[in-house]
Amino acid sequence: MDSQLQRVFVASGEVEAQQVRAFLEAAGISTAERGEALRKTHGLTVDGLGAVDILVAEADVAQAREMLASAEAGAFRLDDSNDSNDPNAT
Repeated sequence: MDSQLQRVFVASGEVEAQQVRAFLEAAGISTAERGEALRKTHGLTVDGLGAVDILVAEADVAQAREMLASAEAGAFRLDDSNDSNDPNAT
């Protein structure tokens, strides 16, 4: 990964951070994280103490932000009618 990393997302805790990282990495964008140590030692996510910065290489910033904006807009939501747990789905 390039030495110049840029923040593309601020997660409110470890679970959200891992979801965002997995989403970006599935698209081939390497990620790193930087955050408050209290989130790992105490699971704290109060008033920004558990915030986690998701970082990507400078070359991937535009693509990562575009993907995150699309996800926020609902572009990557699964169609409920294709739920494999639904016995009535086709």
